[in-house]
Amino acid sequence: MVIDDFREASELMSPENGFLTLIADHYGCRIFGRGNEIQIAGDQARVGKCEAVIHELRRMVKDHTSLTDYSVKLCMKLMDEGRIDVLRHMEEDIINVTRNGKVIRPRTPGQKQYVDMIRKQTITFGIGPAGTGKTYLAVALGAFYLRNHDVDQIILVRPAVEAGEKLGFLPGDLQEKINPYLRPLFDGLLDIFGTDEFLRLQQRGAIEVAPLAYMRGRTLERAFIILDEAQNTTVEQIKMFLTRLGFRSKMVINGDVTQIDLPSHIKSGLVDARRVLSEIAEIGMAEFTSDDVVRHDLVAAIIRAYEKDAEKNKSRENK
Repeated sequence: MVIDDFREASELMSPENGFLTLIADHYGCRIFGRGNEIQIAGDQARVGKCEAVIHELRRMVKDHTSLTDYSVKLCMKLMDEGRIDVLRHMEEDIINVTRNGKVIRPRTPGQKQYVDMIRKQTITFGIGPAGTGKTYLAVALGAFYLRNHDVDQIILVRPAVEAGEKLGFLPGDLQEKINPYLRPLFDGLLDIFGTDEFLRLQQRGAIEVAPLAYMRGRTLERAFIILDEAQNTTVEQIKMFLTRLGFRSKMVINGDVTQIDLPSHIKSGLVDARRVLSEIAEIGMAEFTSDDVVRHDLVAAIIRAYEKDAEKNKSRENK
């Protein structure tokens, strides 16, 4: 197989033919890459599968998608399952573009489902482990809606109860107190808008950050509202938050029900909302798993290990 485009060949064969090695190990073939030529040796059927995956990766590179170990493994998984069209739909979906020109796309089928749900539904819950992109994708979509004047405001909300801390005990004014809690939300907006535009938008009220308690009594219209770390809300707090919804607004509520920092006697509002609201048509429930983790492979392995341990403990309790 000769690849005429040397940029394409370089992407496929980096780092040190690591992507080709992943493919060879998965299909039990021998793959050699040098310069702009790739040679595949092995059983004819397995060679054909390798060629099909490499062809798909070449298409991704042509579409300016940077290859990673994760994307190569996902490509092979979907190819084996006969669902490669899922990958193509993900590649076609441009959520937003960062200030530096990086295209933001869904990177897993779970992320694609979540993004589509936010676009379609008025309220969307994103529930799942850390590293699944829940916050970043919601922020990227919010920035898109703001840029296109579909909303007048992005409102970022987060309960400040992590590690038992309360805002009143932190130094500084309100903004300085809540900034550490909202940093993950800021990071996505800074990627997209850059520091100067972000500050301008914040100064004119187009981007607002606030602790959950400051939502009481408000009606939020023409706004894209993101509640992060919702597992740390109480039942009363999340009910109060959801009833702030106004016309032409969208709400995204994200959280990880395995990382609840509330005292043990207080029920998580996110857990309760998932139970109570699951059958309302205009509310979407996106459930992420360890398969949607897009950080280091070890993060997914850690999450799976804890999930397995939790299942064992639950099984013991039920006996």
